[in-house]
Amino acid sequence: MDPAKLRDAVLSLPLEVRARLVEDLLCSLDEDEEVAEAEHDAAWGAEIAERLREVADGEVTPVPWSEARRRITRES
Repeated sequence: MDPAKLRDAVLSLPLEVRARLVEDLLCSLDEDEEVAEAEHDAAWGAEIAERLREVADGEVTPVPWSEARRRITRES
């Protein structure tokens, strides 16, 4: 299948289905599932720490979930 057509087809799927597909694809890139899970957890831990630092330093301003959801659904 043409990658561009596949991408277009995937992008037309509902958000929840795309999110699960992304998770499945990322997991398929890792040969050792145990190592992949530890790396995944470490990466998320680093991401969370960075986001908390940005909020604490005033670099970003959190928005209420209702506003974030409105923005997400508007962009989909």
